[in-house]
Amino acid sequence: MKASPTLADLRRFAVARSLFAPTTLKRAVTRLGFVQADPIRAPARAQDLTLRHRVNDYRAGDLEKNYPRLGIEEDFFVNYGYLPAATQALMHPRPPRTAWGAADLQLARKVLAFVRERGVAHPREVEAHFAQGRAANWFGGSSNVVTQLLDRMHYQGMVRVARRDAGTRLYAVREEMPVADDAAAALDALVDVIVHKYAPLPGTSLGQLVSKLMVGVPQWQGQRAAVLQRAVQRLSHARVDGADWYWPARERVARDAEIPQSARLLAPFDPVVWDRRRFELFWGWAYRFEAYTPAPKRKLGYYAMPLLWRDQVIGWGNVALGEGGLHANIGLAGGQSARPTRELRLALDAELVRMAQFAGVDKSGWKLIKA
Repeated sequence: MKASPTLADLRRFAVARSLFAPTTLKRAVTRLGFVQADPIRAPARAQDLTLRHRVNDYRAGDLEKNYPRLGIEEDFFVNYGYLPAATQALMHPRPPRTAWGAADLQLARKVLAFVRERGVAHPREVEAHFAQGRAANWFGGSSNVVTQLLDRMHYQGMVRVARRDAGTRLYAVREEMPVADDAAAALDALVDVIVHKYAPLPGTSLGQLVSKLMVGVPQWQGQRAAVLQRAVQRLSHARVDGADWYWPARERVARDAEIPQSARLLAPFDPVVWDRRRFELFWGWAYRFEAYTPAPKRKLGYYAMPLLWRDQVIGWGNVALGEGGLHANIGLAGGQSARPTRELRLALDAELVRMAQFAGVDKSGWKLIKA
């Protein structure tokens, strides 16, 4: 009988399987299964910061630039982001977030005809043509009525994101609505995408991710318990330190998993660090994303990026772009040495050089700050 993996085994497995050898952009997105998007640039968007570790010679903005040729879509999965078109098709057709009123439905039909006529339309064009003004949005501010309408139409699959212009989504009509014929098979496949990306997962995290998936497939909300039960039955699993852990059935936890011998500054939504519960189990300290935390209450910084050294997240870095190039303030988590070893210093130098190239600047540097 094989011995159960240890927490250290699971940690190495998590790092090694997620930080695979860099490949092409299309293959990296396909292998990840889903790339979470975020609009904040500090120093680049989260999707770019995630892909730079996994794509050969990746530069900030490459995903947006190459998007139309990659066979991928923007949509809500467990969060909003990029995913293969075949995966997106498993989530449709969706019901609307809120019921369509007669006036909204009539406007949607007109907008659909307008976008179809143009082929690809910028929200500004649509708004200028229909001039519907502004209305309150879901997060307490206001936005153009037509922009909100396009968002609803996108969520329901009437339109798709054709490309972006300076970060703004440009829309095209989706002429053929994707249809998932077998709900159970579609849900199982979607859960497998989640597990493949974020494994190994504690059982509680798996349950929460299945709940988040249901936001993207509200038509199957009532099947949450059944799909979760099927998942725990078919996935590989082990009980480690009193918790159940799950990972893809076709993979094994290799105790000799090869770990990249480097320092890496990870996006806050990188799959290595995305699950905060797993983060604390693996590395023994609490990482928090504080961009939306009032400045006086921040402990790590506006956009602190977890610092991975081999298979240990030992601290974080806040990175800024300026006239002098790229610079990072590095903080070390409690219990770490106040003086990094020479090996770590060299690894940090190399990581900042890579990040500067990714950001398109010539110079880089870092300094240690008091945590």
